Amino acid sequence: MFLRTGKNRHLVSAVLERHFGSGAARSLMTSSRTFPVTSRVDLQVALDRLFAERYQARLVGVHPQYSHETLTIAHLLAPGHYPVVVAPLQHDEIDVGETAPARCLRHGMWLSSWGGRAFAVLVTPAERFGHCDGVHVEIAVLPGEAGLELSREFLDRIEQLMHQTGSYRGKVISLEATPNFSGKAGFVRVHKRRAVTREEVILPGQTLELLERNIHEFMRQREQLQRLGLAVKKGILFYGPPGTGKTHTIHYLAGHLRDHTTLLITAEQVGLLDQYFQLARFLQPAMVILEDVDLIARERKQMRSACEESLLNKLLNEMDGLREDAMLLFILTTNRPDQIETALTARPGRIDQAIEFPLPDEAGRRKLARLYARAMPVPEAVVDTIVRKTKGASAAFIKELMRRSAQFLLQSGSTSDLQLEHVEAALDEMLFRGGSLNVKLLGGAMELCAA
Repeated sequence: MFLRTGKNRHLVSAVLERHFGSGAARSLMTSSRTFPVTSRVDLQVALDRLFAERYQARLVGVHPQYSHETLTIAHLLAPGHYPVVVAPLQHDEIDVGETAPARCLRHGMWLSSWGGRAFAVLVTPAERFGHCDGVHVEIAVLPGEAGLELSREFLDRIEQLMHQTGSYRGKVISLEATPNFSGKAGFVRVHKRRAVTREEVILPGQTLELLERNIHEFMRQREQLQRLGLAVKKGILFYGPPGTGKTHTIHYLAGHLRDHTTLLITAEQVGLLDQYFQLARFLQPAMVILEDVDLIARERKQMRSACEESLLNKLLNEMDGLREDAMLLFILTTNRPDQIETALTARPGRIDQAIEFPLPDEAGRRKLARLYARAMPVPEAVVDTIVRKTKGASAAFIKELMRRSAQFLLQSGSTSDLQLEHVEAALDEMLFRGGSLNVKLLGGAMELCAA
C-alpha cells in the first residue's frame, strides 16, 4: 500500500497511483517490445511525434538508484529500500550526421489517456548486467479488452513511425562498441562522405566496365528485375594487391549511390554481423561493405579454432537468410583471394561477380601521376620518367611518391615546376633508404629497385 507522505510523493509508484487511481496500479497489465540500440533515434522521433499528434501526455523523468537489469513498470511499483524516484529528464546526445546531434531520453515515462482510459508508457535502456542491448518500451493499462487493444495499437503505431523515419538512411555508418572522444553517446557512427569524382577512379577499362555493369547498370534495372520476380540482392568481390584502389572505389560508390545507406564492417566488428544485417534490412536500399573478408572467411582448413569457423558460418547464414527481394548490395574486399573459403565464392547469391583490381598499367600510372600532383606543375618529361620508374607500383605508391616529391621541391626553395631531381630524391628515400620492408609498406614491388 502506498503511504501518502511528503517523502513518498517523489516516488514513481506514487505518481502511478495518482494517475490510475488509488489501488488500481497494482492490477495493471503491461505489454513491451525491445528495439535494437541502433534504432534509438528513430524510436525517440516516433514517440515524440505520436504524443504530439495523437495523445496528450505528461512526461516524467524516472531514476533507478541501482540497476543491473532492464527497468520495468514492475520495478517502479516494487517496494524496497531503493525505490525508483521522480528525477529530472536526462538525455543523451547522439550523432546522426546532421548539424546538431539528436537528443534521446535515457529514462522517461509518459502519463496519458485515450478514450477515457488511462495508460502509461515507460522507455528505458534494455540492460543485462550493466550492458545495454537495446531500448525497452513498455505500456501499462488497466485490465480489460479495451486496454489490450490500446496497447497493441500503440506499439504497432510506434513501429510504423520508426520505419518512416530512418534517421541513418542514405548515410555512411558503422557500429561502434564504445563511446567516441566527443562525449556523444551512441552505438552508430556516421562517417563523412569522401568526395571522389568519376575522373579520380583510375582503373583498367575492363575493371571499369565490370563496375558499370554490375553496380550502376544493375541499380538502374533493379526495379524492373523485381517486377519480373528476379533477385535484386547482389554480392561483389573486389580483389587485388594492396593499394590498387579497392577502398578508393568504395568511397566513390558511397558518394554516388546517395539513395543507399552504406554500412562499413571492419575486421574487429565482425562479431556484430547480425546487428549489421538487421540494420541493413531496415535501411534498404543499402550497400554493405566488408573489407579484408579473408580475415573471417578464409578456407576452413586454415582456421585455428571453432570460434573462427563460427564467424564464417554466421556470415554465410546471414547472407543466405536474406530474401531475394532485399535491396542490398554486398561489396567484399580482399588482398588474398586464393585464401577465401569456397563456400562463400562458389555459390551465386553470395558472391555473383569478382572484379580484379590489378597494378596500374602505363596509361594508368600516367593518369595517377597527373591526378596526385594536384595543383603542382609537372613537366611532361618528368611525368614520363615517373611512369617508367614506377612499373610494378601500386596507385598508393604513386600517390605517396608525388607528395614526397612535392616536399623535396618545397625544401629546395624553388618556385618552379617539379624537377626530375626532386622525384629521384623521393624515390631514393622510398625505395633504398628504408630497405625492402619500406617498399612493401608503401605498396611498391621489388622490380622498382632496378627501374
